[in-house]
Amino acid sequence: MSETTGASYAAAGVDIEAGDRAVELMKEWVKKTQRPEVLGGLGGFAGLFDASALKRYERPLLASATDGVGTKVDVARRMGVYDTIGHDLVAMVMDDIVVCGAEPLFMTDYICVGKVHPERVAAIVKGIAEGCVLAGCALVGGETAEHPGLLGADDFDVAGAGTGVVEADRLLGADRIRTGDAVIAMASSGLHSNGYSLVRHVLLDRAGLALEAEVAELGRTLGEELLEPTKIYSLDCLALTRTAEVHAFSHITGGGLAANVARVIPDGLHATVDRSTWTPGAIFDLVGRTGNVERLELEKTLNMGVGMMAIVPQESVEVSLTALADRGVDAWVAGEITDRGDRETGAELVGDYAG
Repeated sequence: MSETTGASYAAAGVDIEAGDRAVELMKEWVKKTQRPEVLGGLGGFAGLFDASALKRYERPLLASATDGVGTKVDVARRMGVYDTIGHDLVAMVMDDIVVCGAEPLFMTDYICVGKVHPERVAAIVKGIAEGCVLAGCALVGGETAEHPGLLGADDFDVAGAGTGVVEADRLLGADRIRTGDAVIAMASSGLHSNGYSLVRHVLLDRAGLALEAEVAELGRTLGEELLEPTKIYSLDCLALTRTAEVHAFSHITGGGLAANVARVIPDGLHATVDRSTWTPGAIFDLVGRTGNVERLELEKTLNMGVGMMAIVPQESVEVSLTALADRGVDAWVAGEITDRGDRETGAELVGDYAG
């Protein structure tokens, strides 16, 4: 009679030792994100943040957000590049939080893999940690889950959740916006982390372009362009609120530029954004031309070169542009706030792109 081997977690595809190794590799990066309010180290069941730091607020409002980076992870997997996708994750979470004027405090992440490759997981966490530093927040914990049988050995996904705080009387939003306000655009670093299902379908599936191929109009390989990290605006936006009067921000993510601006426009008012004030980067033209994608479809899906909008009173325009320029942020006046009249939506794009 032949002997049978008993079932085990390892036989089912879960490598606990590899997970432990990944934790050891990521510790040095997580440590770089620590703020004074963080207690304990990596490895506990929960991350601890000393809320007594909020006593300086009269009426602290906590802001929270959660997000992922969508199918951009497939490009990272194909390229074998794992240390940039974390920047995208932090940007998608923390730049949603800063929209209301909140200071990012801390973040947790969730990494799901088909098989734990310790160095790859550590590289992902390295990117998240670097992003947290850029956003001014701490990475207080996370989870790495191994899902054999559901994901391929090289497949992975990332998600995160973050918390910030804002003084109640400094909360930004629709109720502050007035007729005559200016709409200031801040340039994106590229596609950011939205619309990759369309981008991948057009460039990789239909056109058959190789990620390793040099694309003259991009000045680098297609893969390098597609993996360009999402710009993190958190500290730039907070600095702007300390320098100038700001009424609202809009993070340009899924749904495109007009739809995201409309989210912060109050009933009765309207944001008109003039396309002629900027020229979208070459990647947007490449996607549109290669896939024969109509302009309105592109604008509903991609950021078209604008990653964040600030709505400020006219008297704050000059100081706002100067403050952003001093921080290395490419920004310009892209539109204005008017009465809505009989228009159905809170924002629209008009004119044609420059260039």
